[in-house]
Amino acid sequence: MHAAEPVPRPQPAPRSTTVDEPRPREPLSRRVRFGWIGEIVVVFAVYYLYDSLRDHVQGPTGLAFRNAKQIVHAERTLHIYWEHALQHFFLPYHPFISFENIWYGSIHFVMPVVVLVWLYRKAPARYVRWRNVLGLVLGLGLLGFWVYPVMPPRLMPAHYDFVDTAYKFFGLGKPAHADKNAFGNLYAAVPSLHLGWSSWCVFALYPQLRRWWSRALLVAYPFTIALAIVVTGNHWLLDAVAGVATTCVAYLAVRALETVTQRLRGSWRSTPPASRRTSDRRVAPTAAGTDRPG
Repeated sequence: MHAAEPVPRPQPAPRSTTVDEPRPREPLSRRVRFGWIGEIVVVFAVYYLYDSLRDHVQGPTGLAFRNAKQIVHAERTLHIYWEHALQHFFLPYHPFISFENIWYGSIHFVMPVVVLVWLYRKAPARYVRWRNVLGLVLGLGLLGFWVYPVMPPRLMPAHYDFVDTAYKFFGLGKPAHADKNAFGNLYAAVPSLHLGWSSWCVFALYPQLRRWWSRALLVAYPFTIALAIVVTGNHWLLDAVAGVATTCVAYLAVRALETVTQRLRGSWRSTPPASRRTSDRRVAPTAAGTDRPG
């Protein structure tokens, strides 16, 4: 009688060292109780730092005016110099202009907070990615304000015929015309972070929504912001384009950093433990003695 042949045990599949898709981890704050408080502190600290630096990088008025004229020339060349016509079309409708002033000054700050809270609760890993993108958008915005200050339409000389609606119409307060204490950096126009943040909201939240009407409202949101920044005289159309481009650049940079980080992590895990030692071990002599060169 022949003995039964042993059944070979299945061997575990070799661990892959390739990285197909960078997957951000959940925020560390979720590993501790009330860790979300730390996230709030960090987010507001980053914004406070951004807001403080934004006021300190305001460029000179002459340079801001020259750069604004460059933008006007570029828009006329591209046949998109529509700011004057759009503003004057809506100026007779005073309640609408007042609403646009309020919309411009309020929802810009509310929506990013709503999106961050949503992602933190519903998609923590996605929250990490888009939180980092938002932080980089702020950094790139500061760089743009410093390198290329631009005078907004509402502050252009009288012959350009723009109206400072925050001064002439009702809004969130009636700040003095060209008052830095009320507006902060007067020439922080390129990129328009109103469009940078609103496009960020769409990119970050859109995949999380399931109903068509909620997605439609979300996609429409940046267009309402684009209308508001033009009607109120706070930005040029090319400022808006630069704002969306800034968000896209920040996203690509964060994804590239995620890919590099994950490859380094995968390489570390796939390395045999013996090769990770930072110091060499010396071989101890045997009890019988060790031959030494004479």
